[in-house]
Formats: sequence, structure tokens, C-alpha cells
Amino acid sequence: MYEYTTAEEAVKLVKSHQRVFIHGSAATPTYLLHALAARKGELENVEVVSISTLGAMPIATPDCRGSFFMNSLFVSENVRQAVNGEQGGYVPIFLSEIGHLFRNNILPLDVAIINVSEPDGHGYCSLGVSVDIAKPAIETAKIIIAQVNKQMPRTHGDGHIHFSRFNAAVAVDEDLPEVNYADKITEKELKIGQYIAELIEDRSTLQMGIGAIPDAVLKGLKGHKDLGIHTEMFSNGLIELMLSGAVTNSYKKKHPGKIVSSFAIGTKEMYKTIHDNPEFSFHEAAYVNDTAVIRKNPKVISINSCLEMDLTGQVCADSIGSYHYSGVGGQMDFMRGASLSVGGKPIMALSSTTKRGDTKIVPYLKQGAGVVTTRAHLQYVVTEYGVAYLYGKNLRQRAYELMRIAHPDHRESLERSIVERFGSFLYPVR
Repeated sequence: MYEYTTAEEAVKLVKSHQRVFIHGSAATPTYLLHALAARKGELENVEVVSISTLGAMPIATPDCRGSFFMNSLFVSENVRQAVNGEQGGYVPIFLSEIGHLFRNNILPLDVAIINVSEPDGHGYCSLGVSVDIAKPAIETAKIIIAQVNKQMPRTHGDGHIHFSRFNAAVAVDEDLPEVNYADKITEKELKIGQYIAELIEDRSTLQMGIGAIPDAVLKGLKGHKDLGIHTEMFSNGLIELMLSGAVTNSYKKKHPGKIVSSFAIGTKEMYKTIHDNPEFSFHEAAYVNDTAVIRKNPKVISINSCLEMDLTGQVCADSIGSYHYSGVGGQMDFMRGASLSVGGKPIMALSSTTKRGDTKIVPYLKQGAGVVTTRAHLQYVVTEYGVAYLYGKNLRQRAYELMRIAHPDHRESLERSIVERFGSFLYPVR
């Protein structure tokens, strides 16, 4: 009933000088990417666009230079070398707006290579764990090559595509990439999680990312009631919170009773949980990350993290100096959405120091660093040393608030920087 071909035949549809979209996150189509990389000698200047991808990225290796150019919309580990060299580039853009690049022919797509579930009884495949920007990609690409994966969960929402839309389909039985931060949670993350949990009221709507800090927050919320989820993405910690009974989604204004997300990354057990589960609703990022949609939910809590922050509250989350490390992503979408929500709280969470012991709260951002969240958008900042509330405070007041939650070893030098910049005048306290 369904016609499949080999990976080698499928990727022959890719031609030199085309722009190719690669499905991202846990839906990275690794099998097809290896077949595409094998054509490196015959292809020239194929531009590859994607957000974060997981696993091997064979088309980003040095021997593929000249054949593939990684024009990344979010820099993941497997493309950092290429993006920070001559083999790639980085496009700073909000996750909510990437679909506009495709639909408005700013970055028109020739080919989309995707990883989907097996077709259902009506011939529809699911974009599975990554609807985010894959939906606008498949709607606009001239050619669609599908890796039809027995392991891909079928997810509910609006991420479906009929098998007849595929120009080529390859049947695979390939495990999805797995990520688990449970073993990486230390006392530091637990302390941060505890402070954040204390800021969250019952009936709040949560957005959280991936990593040890978000999972630590979720561990601290198991005693809460009637929480809702409207998030760009989620991982394993959310499943544990659901099982505790703390998540009901009863008080959300948008999609009550549903966990709304655009993509998910976790373990095989998590993928099994979301498979054909109507409690989860996956939508494209242009919708999930739309501030007009986010703000309609009550008490939106946005929990994000960063690489460093200056004493005025400028947040760098995408680069280490001029070295492109990750991307803008959806941080600003949700920070702004939470601040506009009635009772909402945008929270920036970070450990006070790097692994080398350097302070993450600094007098000035590194030269070349990008500001992802502006000082005007920052309200709550949390480290393992407490909570700083910056909203309505002037620059000098903010600096002292942030110094207070910095690592004790660095507070003296930070205070010297504050006095040097703002003087020693004590602002009147009311």
C-alpha cells in the first residue's frame, strides 16, 4: 500500500545549491543524514537549516566542507565547530518567528528531510516529538523526504502529514536520541529548584526548558495543586510531576486539560508515555510561543537559564563572547509572555559560577556576547544563594540585588565594580 525506497535513492532528490531543512531535536533523521553525507563528493554548496539536532551530524564534519553549509537557527553541540568556522553560520531569531522565514520566502526551502511515525489507518504520519518548526517546513518545502520510523511516537495536535505528500519515504526502525538529566542534579540545582518552587503558586501555568535546573524545579512541585503546562518543550521531569497528581491543566484558558508543547526530548519511557496520548497536544512554535497565546493563561511561570548576566540584568544565553554556543530559541517569547500574564512570573535561573569557578554574574558581558533577554525584560533571578527581584529597580539597585545572590567569593570584586560604575552614594530605601 505504501511505497518505500532506500536511503541512498531518497537523498538523490537533493541537488547542489539547494536549501535543505533538517528535522530537529529528538526527531533528527540520522539514518538519512548518513546517506546524504555519503554524497559529499558530488554535491556543492547545499545550505542546511535546522534548530538544535541530536546525535551525529555527519554532514557537518570537516571533510564535508564545500558540499554542505550549516546555516543554523539554533547551535547545538554537533554543529558548533562548523558554525564557528567557515563551514557554517548562525541566524539569531526567536523560535516563534522561524516559520515566518519559510512562509514568507526569506529562507525558502527546496527540500525538507523529516523523521515521522508510521502512517495510521488513514495514511497520516505524525511529526512526533518535534512539531516546532517542522510544520511550516513541510508546508513550504518543494520536496519532502521522510524517514518513516517505527520508533517515533504518534503525537496529538496539529503535526500530521499524509504519506502521499512524501516525494520519497524510507522505512527505518531507529531509536530516538535519549537525554536524561536526573543524574546531573546536585545540591546546587536542588537549592535553586527549591527557591523557584516557593515562587510558584497553585494553579500556575508552567514553561520550563531542559536540564538539571528545570528537573530540580519539577521535583520541588510535587506538593502543588492544579498546575498547568504550556511550554516550548519538556523532558522527563514533567512525567514524574504528572504522576504525582500536581498537573491537572484545569485552570488554563488555552487548551484546558491538555499539556501543550512544540517538542519533547527525554528517555524511551517518556516517548512511550506520549505515544498516542491525547493528554499531550503538540503544535508549531509560532503558536505555542506566541505571546498573545501565552499571556491568556493564568499565572504563567517561565523558567529559563543563561550563560552569563551583567550587573544591570542583561542576559547572554546564546554565546560565550563571540563564540556561538546555542541560540535565541524561545527564551524571550516566554519571558515576555509570562510578564504579560495575570500573576505571571518570568524567572531567570542560573548557578552562580561556571564549572571553573568563574562568576556568571559579571560587571560587563564578554566582548562579542549577544543579549538575548534585555534588562527591561528581567524580573526574577535565582541562584543557589537566593532570589533577586529586579522589576522597577534602577541600575544601581539591580546591581546590588544581583551581587547579593552571586557566589560569596566574588561579591567583593562585584561591589568594587558597582562603586566604580555608579559611585558610593546610597540610594534611599523606602
